[in-house]
Order: sequence, then structure tokens, then C-alpha cells
Amino acid sequence: MPGPSNRKKGKSQKKAAKAAQHSQPPAPPAAASPECAEEPAPEAPLPQLLPEPPSYHQPHTLSPRPPEYDVGLPGFVPQEPFIYDPGNGPRVRDARAFVDSRYFSHGPAHEDPLCAEFAQVEVLEMLKTVLPEEVALILWYNKSRLTSRICPSCRRLYHLGQVLPDLIEEEDARPKEDDGSAANPLLEREQMISGLCSPVCFILAAFDYPGAIKSAWGAMAEEMDDATWDMLNRPIGGGGPADHLKAELGLLVRMTRLHDLGLAQLCMPEVQVDDSKHNCEWGEGHDLLHHDAVA
Repeated sequence: MPGPSNRKKGKSQKKAAKAAQHSQPPAPPAAASPECAEEPAPEAPLPQLLPEPPSYHQPHTLSPRPPEYDVGLPGFVPQEPFIYDPGNGPRVRDARAFVDSRYFSHGPAHEDPLCAEFAQVEVLEMLKTVLPEEVALILWYNKSRLTSRICPSCRRLYHLGQVLPDLIEEEDARPKEDDGSAANPLLEREQMISGLCSPVCFILAAFDYPGAIKSAWGAMAEEMDDATWDMLNRPIGGGGPADHLKAELGLLVRMTRLHDLGLAQLCMPEVQVDDSKHNCEWGEGHDLLHHDAVA
């Protein structure tokens, strides 16, 4: 039967069991098996190597384009400017592009009666029948503008009466801006008559007429003697490119000695004028061109 002595006995047994648990050393960890110890650790996978990119220095060939794509692209080809400056003043490279431009070229001087007469398109078309288009455009521009000029010889762009810089490199040979020097009156008049900007350009234009250079410089036909005018009207030989250029400039020189450029004679060849200084020798082929233009 239960009693005080039995309760004490149970407590002492529990204490003894706890003390035995604390006094036992911990069990050693189980040793690894020899099979597991000999197994090597798995190696990490090697990174996959990518192929090397092609070198930019290696030559490569392009396949030809189809014929339908082989067309010209004029809009993407850079064009040369029609005005350039070699260092001694602006020059016109393309007369047609310059005349058609609204920013650089001056418009016809319709307020001046003479310039208004020359500004007509029909005058330009008649000039093209006896002169190349480039020279005809320059002559038409010079006659229809009041002050703006293009030199037919060197293509320099300038204003009437402008003192042009000399082409010589010495500083003391160049005109100074503050010295107040005016242009030669004959030079200014020649600029007004033909548009030739300097004595050098006039000599080049009249190179085939050496005996008439001095008398024709800055003079109209009625101001020259008969011998000089006959010399300007004599034919020029030669068929090379340089000869054609000299012939064109020589024709321009003698056309500009006439107030109407000889266009009255060109339009009405059947009308004979007694004064030979009102006539101009056009050269071969002008009659055919004139009849084609009229037709």
C-alpha cells in the first residue's frame, strides 16, 4: 500500500537516472566508410568557349548588287560650289548656277532703260547663237545688271568701279584701302563696256589683236579709227581649244564695242549699213544658228 516511504523512493530513483545521463560521455561520431572517403569530389564543368569574332582587317568580298538597284544617285553626290575664292577675290565657276541663284547674283536692273532692254530673255537667246552658253550668260549678265560684273576672262565677281587687288605678292604693290586712290577712268569704262576686270584680262581677251589693244582699251567703235576697227574684225585662224577660247573672247571684245552688241545686224542681216563700224563679223555658222532660232 502506498505510504510516505514509497513516495521518497520514487523521487530518489528519478534523481539517480538523471545523474547517470549527465555522467555518460557523448558518443563519438560514426567514422566514415572507406568507400566514401576514396570517392573524389566532382569537377566543375569547364566554360564553353565562344568562337572568335572575325577580324576587321580580314579582306571580305561583297556580292554584286542586282541590276535594278544600280541606278545613279545625283542627289547624294556632293557638287562643287559655283563660287570659290582662290585668295584674290571670288570667282564664278558655273555661270548658269550663279545666274539662277537668288542669294548671290543681282537681279536685272529694270529701273535702267538700257539694262531693262538687255534683260529680256530673247536677247540671251540671240547671244547664244554666236557665243558659247557660258560666255553668252556672262555677257548678258553684265549688260543687264547695273553694277555687278563677272569678268569673262578670269571669271572674277566684282562691282563696277571697284579697285581690284593686284596679283603680285609684294605688299607695296597692292592697293591700300585707306589711300583714297580711284580706279583708272579707262579701266572703269572698260568694266562697264565689256566686264573685263583688269588690263591683264583685256590683253588676254584681245591677244590676237596686238595692234588694236591700246586703241580699243576703254573705247567704243565710233571712238576708234578705221584701221583699229578693221583689225578687230579680221578672222582668227586655228582650231585648238586655246584658239576657240581666244576667238570667243575676241568676238566678245568687238561685240561690246557696239552699243547694241551687233544684235540689230544679227536680227536683220538683209539691212546694209553704210558705216562699217556698225557691223560686226560674227564668224562661220552664225547664220544657220540664227535661222534655227527664228524658226
